[in-house]
Amino acid sequence: MSHEASTGPHGLTVGNLLNLPPTIDVETAGKAFGIGRTTAYQLARSGNFPCKVVRAGRSFRVVTADLRRVLGVEQPSCEQAPAA
Repeated sequence: MSHEASTGPHGLTVGNLLNLPPTIDVETAGKAFGIGRTTAYQLARSGNFPCKVVRAGRSFRVVTADLRRVLGVEQPSCEQAPAA
């Protein structure tokens, strides 16, 4: 089964999660958890978001590696090419 076929109930596939940049906005991370925008920001402000959130000035950024860890989505290991 491909990563793209593993669609979560909220529209983010495993492939989507693996292709995210190192940090993402709270709204996108909330979608991965099935949390709406308002609730996601409330949880981030109160320090209760389900994964690591970094405050950058007035904005919040979610650490993608921690998001994947909490959701149980592992980065595939790099396979070595066979020796010639």
